[in-house]
Amino acid sequence: MVKLPRLVRVELSVRSAVTVVVTVALVWLFLQLWQILLVIIVALMIVGMLNPFVARLGERGLARGSAIALVFVALFVLGGGFCALTLPKLVAQLSDVATDFPRMQEKIAGIFEGSRLGASLAVSVRSFHPSDLGTKVQEIGLSYGPKVIEIAAYAVTAFFLALYIMLDRDRMRGALFAMLPRDYHVRTSRVLLNLETIVGGYMRGQVITSLLMAVFTFAVLTIAGVPNALALSLFAGVADVLPYIGALLACGPAFLAALSRGTTVALVVLGILAAYQEFESRIIVPRVYGKVLRLPAASVMIALLVGGKLLGILGALLALPIAAGIRMMIAELRVELPGEEVDDTAIRAKDAKAEREFTARAAGHSAVEAAAIANELAVERLEDESTMSEKAREAATEPLTSGAP
Repeated sequence: MVKLPRLVRVELSVRSAVTVVVTVALVWLFLQLWQILLVIIVALMIVGMLNPFVARLGERGLARGSAIALVFVALFVLGGGFCALTLPKLVAQLSDVATDFPRMQEKIAGIFEGSRLGASLAVSVRSFHPSDLGTKVQEIGLSYGPKVIEIAAYAVTAFFLALYIMLDRDRMRGALFAMLPRDYHVRTSRVLLNLETIVGGYMRGQVITSLLMAVFTFAVLTIAGVPNALALSLFAGVADVLPYIGALLACGPAFLAALSRGTTVALVVLGILAAYQEFESRIIVPRVYGKVLRLPAASVMIALLVGGKLLGILGALLALPIAAGIRMMIAELRVELPGEEVDDTAIRAKDAKAEREFTARAAGHSAVEAAAIANELAVERLEDESTMSEKAREAATEPLTSGAP
């Protein structure tokens, strides 16, 4: 008797089919529009960075539109002043290096020639011609030029998009909240406020690390007697913002400028700056960003590695605020992780109370007005939590201070 193969029937409900189709469509749409989404994320980061300055000017009686204009004008002036101070010095430095290249080439070859291991390198150094470097730079420019132009265009777009978002804040927030059920308005407001705090903390971390890099570079170049130390230090501080290539951009011009003081001095400067870059990436960055973003140092390192692997420089640049944002949203949305047991009954009761108050106050109001009310309640809630955290911190340190002699 021949055994017939057993048939397995798979039934797919209409709801499951629709879910699969929508998921596939969303994934396809994300793959097509991920660059535009990154532009929006960068624009929102710029908004989060500049909003505190606008708010402070508003507290002093300046109208919001005037405050925004003043902040953006100040940003343009600072950017233009930085370029005017650093770029001509760097171009002049490169010109001096090109003029003095034959002498430096012979000097470096002589240093390698003095050792057995470096004899072969001396031949390579002498055989190198500046035209070879120019050809290589030209090839790189032709290969990556269009990509650089595209990135620059996206950066300018993100900048102006941030300006428009800030100018039209109320209507855009109202449009966002109009698409959400009113039960989620207060919670969404808290998420948006926390995201702004995270971006502000990330930017403060960037300022701290860049300032430390600029001060350290200025001290090293000044001690070594390198000309144009201030311009080179400012450039190194700004270049330090960029992951991976920031180290090359920070150390390269300083090394070239130090060649005017001799090859030995240049190599010492390069070694010290490279050592500091390693110290910053391994010690300073995890501690500074971990503190301002409330992330463990190990999480900072992992986020940078994952972001760099997925999206290169841009991914590493956005990895930390995105990681901090995900952590915050898990906490704000009261998502219970598999290995975590937290008694959040009191917090959920506060959430319910805030939602009831919002429902009563926002009844009959438009989406724009309801969004403003939700934002007001979220601000009050965050201020209360900040006050309670401060009191808890004081209570925790009180036994230590009271027992002190």
